[in-house]
Amino acid sequence: MRKFIRGNEAVIIGALSAGCEAYYGYPITPASEIAHAAAEYFPVLGKEFLQAECETGAINMIYGAASTGKLVMTASSGPGISLMQEGLSYLAGSQLPAVIVNVMRTGPGLGNIGPEQADYNQAVKGGGHGNYRNIVLAPASVQEMCDLTIRAFELAFQYRNPAIVLADAVLGQMMESLHIPDKVMESPCTDSWAVRGDSCTRNNLITSIYLDPDRHEQHNQMLQDKYENMQKEASAMTYRIKDAEIILTGYGSSARIARSAVDALREEGIRAGLFRPITLSPFPIQQLNSAAMGRNVLVVEMSNGQYRNDILLHLERAKDTKVELINRMGGNLVRVDDVITAARNIVGVKA
Repeated sequence: MRKFIRGNEAVIIGALSAGCEAYYGYPITPASEIAHAAAEYFPVLGKEFLQAECETGAINMIYGAASTGKLVMTASSGPGISLMQEGLSYLAGSQLPAVIVNVMRTGPGLGNIGPEQADYNQAVKGGGHGNYRNIVLAPASVQEMCDLTIRAFELAFQYRNPAIVLADAVLGQMMESLHIPDKVMESPCTDSWAVRGDSCTRNNLITSIYLDPDRHEQHNQMLQDKYENMQKEASAMTYRIKDAEIILTGYGSSARIARSAVDALREEGIRAGLFRPITLSPFPIQQLNSAAMGRNVLVVEMSNGQYRNDILLHLERAKDTKVELINRMGGNLVRVDDVITAARNIVGVKA
C-alpha cells in the first residue's frame, strides 16, 4: 500500500510499524505534525498519546515508560531538543531504549523555523553530561523517515540505548510517496531488565547513580565497550563512486542536493560520486575510507562544518588531499549550482 504523505507523518507510520506503544511530547515547528499524527493514530489503536506540559516533562515521561520496557518515543526541534539533553543522558546512563526524533531548525537560541543541520554535534557527540553516545540515524527521504524510525526502535532495544532520528525541516515538511510496511514488528522481551512490579522483574534495577567511584568507572567502561560493539551497525550508501575523481558527501537533505550535483557534474565530464552516511553514530568509518580514500572530497551541509569535522577526523588521506566545505546556515539551502562550482574548483575545471 502506498500513500502520498509528509515526512513528519511518515515517522509515526514507522513508529506504529515498530510496535511503539506510547508517545509523549510537545509540539514545535517544524516537527509539530509528528505530534499531530500521534494524537490522531495512537488513541484509536489503543496506544497512549499525551501532550506533556513541556519538553522536559516529555523526556522524563519517556524515561519512566522506558523503564517498564515500553516502546516509547518523542519528537521535537531546536530549543525543545536542547531541553531534553539531561533526560537523554539519564536514558543512556540507565541503559534505557527510546526513540527521539529531531526535525532540525536553525539556531542558536530561537533561530527560526527554517531547515538547518547544526544539531549534528549535539546528537552525535552527546549533548548532555557524561561519557555517553546516542545511536543516530539520518534519513534522506520520506520513505526513510518511516524506515529509519523502525530501525531506530530495533537498535534502541538491541543495545538498550537512546536512538535519535536526525532529520531537518525539509524532510519533515516535504511530501513523497510512502510504501507503508505490511506488518508490525514483534515486541522485544524486556523481562531481563525492565521494572514492572511483577514477579518476573522484581529483581531488576534501573539506575544511573553509582556512588562508589570504582563501581561507577566499571559502569562507564561497560558503556564504552557497548559503544565499540555498536560500530558493526555503521551503514552508508554510495552512488557512482567506482571511477570517481571527486567524492561529494552529505547527510539528510544535503545528500539529495549533493546527488543532484553528482549527476550534473557527470554530464560535464567530471567524474563525481556520492558518499552518504545513514548512521551518524556509529559513524561509518570503514565505508568512508573505502569510498573516499585517495580522492578529493567536497562536504555539503547546512551548518558551520560540524559534519565536515568528522570527515576530517575519520578519513585517512594524503597531505595533498583536499577536503572542502560548501555550506549555508540560517535556514538557507545549499544550491546545486554552488555545489557544482565548488566541485569544479577542486578538480581544476573552469565553467
